[in-house]
Amino acid sequence: MSAGTYTPRPGAAPVGRMIAAQAAFETRMLLRNGEQLLLTVVIPSLLLVLFSTVDIVDTGGGEAVDFLAPGVLALAVMSTAFTGQAIATGFERRYGVLKRLGASPLPRWALMTAKTLAVLVTEVLQVALLTVIALVLGWSPHGSPLSVALLLVLGTAAFSGLGLLMAGTLRAEATLAAANLVFLLLLVGGGVIVPLEKFPAGVRAVLELLPISALSDGLRDVLREGAPMPWGAAGILAAWAVLGLGAAARFFRWE
Repeated sequence: MSAGTYTPRPGAAPVGRMIAAQAAFETRMLLRNGEQLLLTVVIPSLLLVLFSTVDIVDTGGGEAVDFLAPGVLALAVMSTAFTGQAIATGFERRYGVLKRLGASPLPRWALMTAKTLAVLVTEVLQVALLTVIALVLGWSPHGSPLSVALLLVLGTAAFSGLGLLMAGTLRAEATLAAANLVFLLLLVGGGVIVPLEKFPAGVRAVLELLPISALSDGLRDVLREGAPMPWGAAGILAAWAVLGLGAAARFFRWE
């Protein structure tokens, strides 16, 4: 045995390994948080079952679940990537967790990457659960899975940027209140449950530019109508993603 075999070799792990470890940790934290599970899993599931089985809102022709399922998928993305991430990150910032992680060998951009990966893993579980529930309720999806996946990724990027911007600029308590308020407002006015056609033309023109509306309508075009990739909706989501992530990178405060 040569000399130096047991000589310590201190140093940071490869960035890829650090990101994977942090992403796994963030995912476990998300899945263990009861309030987060209520927001990200229970509420979308209950809304899907309730409005698909009880004639409360006129969703137009065809089965109600065919209209509701794409909207609830969009709601699930928003609840995880925006509301849940904003609240969790806001309180991590308040308690100094982000400051300590920022001083670790894990680069700050890698920490944000790990958080995004955790969001994506959670969304995969959400989409799988909601798809099973919708299929049991009689959903008949159409269209290209690739188009659906691209819309979901763009929606995740858009909502993540907005959530991180809110968490990095507001106090934790303000983030908690604002994130939940935005969630409720967009649930009602984002085309998730109530068709945008029910709103006045002027209001509808504004609502159609919101990321939740673009994601809901884009998913509905593909999954309900079997349409090709809705590039208009994708463009709106991409614009929100660039604006949100760019603003978050510029104004995010770690303390």
